[in-house]
Amino acid sequence: WLQGYYLPLSFLIVFFSLAVFYFRFERKKVRVEGVVLIAVLAALAAVARIPFAPLPGVQPTSFVVIAAGLVFGPEVGFMVGSSSALVSNFFLGHGPWTPWQMFGWGLMGLTAGLLRNRAWMNTRAGQAAFGFAAGFVFGWLMNLWFVVGFFHPLSWQLLLTAFTASFYFDLAHAISNVFFLTLFSRQWQKILTRTKVKFGILK
Repeated sequence: WLQGYYLPLSFLIVFFSLAVFYFRFERKKVRVEGVVLIAVLAALAAVARIPFAPLPGVQPTSFVVIAAGLVFGPEVGFMVGSSSALVSNFFLGHGPWTPWQMFGWGLMGLTAGLLRNRAWMNTRAGQAAFGFAAGFVFGWLMNLWFVVGFFHPLSWQLLLTAFTASFYFDLAHAISNVFFLTLFSRQWQKILTRTKVKFGILK
Protein backbone atom coordinates (compact mmCIF):
# COMPACT_ATOMS: atom_id res chain seq x y z
CA TRP A 1 0.00 0.00 0.00
CA LEU A 2 3.01 2.28 0.39
CA GLN A 3 3.74 2.27 -3.33
CA GLY A 4 3.41 5.82 -4.62
CA TYR A 5 3.58 7.29 -1.12
CA TYR A 6 7.28 6.89 -0.42
CA LEU A 7 8.14 10.48 -1.36
CA PRO A 8 5.42 12.28 0.66
CA LEU A 9 6.06 10.04 3.66
CA SER A 10 9.79 10.66 3.48
CA PHE A 11 9.17 14.42 3.25
CA LEU A 12 6.96 14.25 6.34
CA ILE A 13 9.72 12.45 8.25
CA VAL A 14 12.37 14.96 7.18
CA PHE A 15 10.18 17.99 7.90
CA PHE A 16 9.21 16.60 11.30
CA SER A 17 12.87 15.99 12.17
CA LEU A 18 13.79 19.55 11.16
CA ALA A 19 10.81 21.00 13.03
CA VAL A 20 11.78 19.25 16.26
CA PHE A 21 15.23 20.85 16.28
CA TYR A 22 14.01 24.30 15.29
CA PHE A 23 11.23 24.20 17.89
CA ARG A 24 13.65 23.07 20.60
CA PHE A 25 16.09 25.84 19.69
CA GLU A 26 13.29 28.42 19.58
CA ARG A 27 12.31 27.60 23.15
CA LYS A 28 15.83 28.15 24.48
CA LYS A 29 16.87 31.56 25.78
CA VAL A 30 19.57 32.43 23.26
CA ARG A 31 21.14 35.87 23.31
CA VAL A 32 20.94 38.02 20.21
CA GLU A 33 24.69 37.64 19.74
CA GLY A 34 24.25 33.86 19.58
CA VAL A 35 21.57 34.08 16.92
CA VAL A 36 23.72 36.47 14.91
CA LEU A 37 26.72 34.15 15.17
CA ILE A 38 24.67 31.19 13.93
CA ALA A 39 23.41 33.31 11.04
CA VAL A 40 26.95 34.39 10.17
CA LEU A 41 28.28 30.82 10.26
CA ALA A 42 25.37 29.59 8.13
CA ALA A 43 26.01 32.40 5.64
CA LEU A 44 29.73 31.55 5.50
CA ALA A 45 28.91 27.89 4.94
CA ALA A 46 26.45 28.82 2.19
CA VAL A 47 28.82 31.24 0.45
CA ALA A 48 31.64 28.67 0.62
CA ARG A 49 29.49 26.27 -1.37
CA ILE A 50 28.77 28.59 -4.29
CA PRO A 51 32.27 28.97 -5.87
CA PHE A 52 32.74 25.20 -5.83
CA ALA A 53 29.34 24.42 -7.40
CA PRO A 54 30.96 23.58 -10.81
CA LEU A 55 33.02 20.87 -9.06
CA PRO A 56 30.61 18.01 -8.28
CA GLY A 57 31.04 16.66 -4.79
CA VAL A 58 33.42 19.32 -3.46
CA GLN A 59 31.59 20.81 -0.48
CA PRO A 60 33.45 23.32 1.75
CA THR A 61 30.10 23.82 3.49
CA SER A 62 30.66 20.56 5.33
CA PHE A 63 33.88 21.85 6.85
CA VAL A 64 32.17 24.95 8.29
CA VAL A 65 29.28 22.86 9.62
CA ILE A 66 31.61 20.34 11.28
CA ALA A 67 33.71 23.13 12.84
CA ALA A 68 30.54 24.75 14.24
CA GLY A 69 29.45 21.46 15.79
CA LEU A 70 32.89 20.82 17.30
CA VAL A 71 33.06 24.21 19.01
CA PHE A 72 29.45 25.03 19.88
CA GLY A 73 27.85 21.61 20.25
CA PRO A 74 25.22 19.49 18.51
CA GLU A 75 22.27 21.91 18.46
CA VAL A 76 24.26 24.77 16.96
CA GLY A 77 25.89 22.36 14.54
CA PHE A 78 22.47 21.23 13.36
CA MET A 79 21.18 24.80 13.03
CA VAL A 80 24.21 25.94 11.04
CA GLY A 81 24.09 22.90 8.78
CA SER A 82 20.39 23.02 7.98
CA SER A 83 20.35 26.80 7.57
CA SER A 84 23.36 26.79 5.24
CA ALA A 85 21.60 24.41 2.84
CA LEU A 86 18.51 26.59 2.84
CA VAL A 87 20.46 29.82 2.22
CA SER A 88 22.82 28.45 -0.44
CA ASN A 89 19.93 27.02 -2.46
CA PHE A 90 18.52 30.51 -2.93
CA PHE A 91 21.52 30.94 -5.26
CA LEU A 92 21.91 27.39 -6.56
CA GLY A 93 18.25 26.48 -6.88
CA HIS A 94 15.57 25.11 -4.56
CA GLY A 95 13.75 21.89 -5.15
CA PRO A 96 12.54 18.72 -3.42
CA TRP A 97 16.18 18.03 -2.54
CA THR A 98 16.44 21.10 -0.26
CA PRO A 99 14.86 19.57 2.88
CA TRP A 100 17.06 16.51 2.48
CA GLN A 101 20.17 18.66 2.18
CA MET A 102 19.06 20.62 5.25
CA PHE A 103 18.63 17.38 7.16
CA GLY A 104 21.90 15.91 5.85
CA TRP A 105 24.08 18.89 6.76
CA GLY A 106 22.16 19.37 10.00
CA LEU A 107 22.84 15.75 10.91
CA MET A 108 26.51 16.27 10.09
CA GLY A 109 26.79 19.23 12.47
CA LEU A 110 24.76 17.41 15.12
CA THR A 111 26.99 14.32 15.00
CA ALA A 112 30.17 16.41 15.13
CA GLY A 113 28.82 18.14 18.22
CA LEU A 114 27.87 14.87 19.91
CA LEU A 115 31.34 13.43 19.31
CA ARG A 116 33.36 16.57 20.12
CA ASN A 117 34.42 15.38 23.59
CA ARG A 118 35.82 12.09 22.32
CA ALA A 119 39.60 11.98 22.54
CA TRP A 120 40.02 10.83 18.94
CA MET A 121 37.78 13.64 17.68
CA ASN A 122 40.25 16.20 19.03
CA THR A 123 43.02 14.92 16.80
CA ARG A 124 43.63 15.94 13.22
CA ALA A 125 43.43 12.33 12.05
CA GLY A 126 40.19 11.76 13.94
CA GLN A 127 38.52 14.81 12.45
CA ALA A 128 39.71 13.84 8.99
CA ALA A 129 38.27 10.34 9.44
CA PHE A 130 34.96 11.80 10.60
CA GLY A 131 34.87 14.19 7.62
CA PHE A 132 35.60 11.33 5.23
CA ALA A 133 32.77 9.21 6.64
CA ALA A 134 30.40 12.19 6.79
CA GLY A 135 30.90 12.86 3.08
CA PHE A 136 29.68 9.38 2.21
CA VAL A 137 26.78 9.43 4.67
CA PHE A 138 25.57 12.74 3.23
CA GLY A 139 25.77 11.30 -0.29
CA TRP A 140 23.89 8.14 0.72
CA LEU A 141 21.13 10.24 2.25
CA MET A 142 20.77 12.22 -0.99
CA ASN A 143 20.74 8.97 -2.97
CA LEU A 144 17.87 7.82 -0.80
CA TRP A 145 15.67 10.81 -1.63
CA PHE A 146 16.48 10.41 -5.34
CA VAL A 147 15.45 6.75 -5.39
CA VAL A 148 12.37 7.35 -3.24
CA GLY A 149 11.30 10.28 -5.41
CA PHE A 150 11.74 8.85 -8.88
CA PHE A 151 11.56 5.05 -8.78
CA HIS A 152 8.68 2.78 -7.80
CA PRO A 153 8.57 0.20 -6.44
CA LEU A 154 11.69 0.42 -4.32
CA SER A 155 14.21 -2.38 -4.43
CA TRP A 156 17.67 -3.13 -3.13
CA GLN A 157 18.91 -3.30 -6.73
CA LEU A 158 17.81 0.30 -7.35
CA LEU A 159 19.50 1.48 -4.16
CA LEU A 160 22.70 -0.35 -5.04
CA THR A 161 22.69 1.14 -8.53
CA ALA A 162 22.18 4.66 -7.17
CA PHE A 163 24.93 4.25 -4.57
CA THR A 164 27.33 2.86 -7.16
CA ALA A 165 26.60 5.67 -9.65
CA SER A 166 27.27 8.34 -7.01
CA PHE A 167 30.43 6.77 -5.62
CA TYR A 168 32.89 9.17 -7.24
CA PHE A 169 30.84 12.22 -6.23
CA ASP A 170 30.63 10.95 -2.66
CA LEU A 171 34.35 10.22 -2.72
CA ALA A 172 35.06 13.78 -3.90
CA HIS A 173 32.96 15.10 -1.01
CA ALA A 174 34.77 12.87 1.47
CA ILE A 175 38.24 13.82 0.20
CA SER A 176 37.40 17.54 0.15
CA ASN A 177 36.26 17.25 3.78
CA VAL A 178 39.59 15.68 4.69
CA PHE A 179 41.44 18.43 2.82
CA PHE A 180 39.63 21.36 4.45
CA LEU A 181 39.61 19.84 7.93
CA THR A 182 43.30 18.96 7.81
CA LEU A 183 44.38 22.41 6.64
CA PHE A 184 41.96 24.74 8.39
CA SER A 185 40.15 23.01 11.26
CA ARG A 186 42.62 23.96 14.02
CA GLN A 187 42.64 27.63 13.05
CA TRP A 188 38.86 27.82 12.76
CA GLN A 189 38.31 26.10 16.08
CA LYS A 190 40.71 28.49 17.81
CA ILE A 191 38.93 31.53 16.37
CA LEU A 192 35.45 30.22 17.19
CA THR A 193 36.48 29.09 20.69
CA ARG A 194 38.04 32.48 21.40
CA THR A 195 34.80 34.14 20.29
CA LYS A 196 32.72 31.84 22.49
CA VAL A 197 34.89 32.41 25.58
CA LYS A 198 35.48 36.13 25.15
CA PHE A 199 31.87 37.09 24.54
CA GLY A 200 30.17 34.20 26.36
CA ILE A 201 28.22 33.24 23.25
CA LEU A 202 26.40 29.92 22.87
CA LYS A 203 28.01 28.25 25.88
